[in-house]
Amino acid sequence: QVQLVESGGGLVQPGGSLRLSCAASGSSIFSIYAMNWYREAPGKQRELVAAISSGGSTNYADSVKGRFTISRDNAKNTVYLQMISLKPEDTAVYYCNAKRYVVDYWGKGTLVTVSS
Repeated sequence: QVQLVESGGGLVQPGGSLRLSCAASGSSIFSIYAMNWYREAPGKQRELVAAISSGGSTNYADSVKGRFTISRDNAKNTVYLQMISLKPEDTAVYYCNAKRYVVDYWGKGTLVTVSS
């Protein structure tokens, strides 16, 4: 079992930055999980934003490449999403996901609002 708690969301102006954190706890070993950040905007489907494998390989949605960076600290059981040059279209609830084979765990999300 893995429990995930996101933090770091909030209101930011266009062009601003935020860093999201996702702290994992539970009986499982954090480092074996692929960790992902998804987002869900109002009226839209949840989409994968960034992913980092257990080995540290990363992938990004085209819409955030060059602006978002995913990283993990296995010693702290935490995954991060550094977001820069934020745009209004980045407004969404951001969810942390831990995945290993067919097992999925989700956090409850943190709201990011990009608005002037």
